[in-house]
Amino acid sequence: MADLTPNAQKIYDTIKRLGATSEDKLKTADDVMKASALGKAMVNAALQELTNKGYVKRVARQKSAGYFTVK
Repeated sequence: MADLTPNAQKIYDTIKRLGATSEDKLKTADDVMKASALGKAMVNAALQELTNKGYVKRVARQKSAGYFTVK
């Protein structure tokens, strides 16, 4: 995980702490934002980075996307 930025590392740790480890336990970007105390833009940028690098999977839903850890 040395290839992650500090914000992405913090978001990854937050998602794991929230228990979003499978598709049936998804957390939205707002949930992650509240738990991590980072701004929405920083959270979204970090989630995009984590998704691109394969650490987090994004699941599109009706109203908002959900995220869970893969690695």
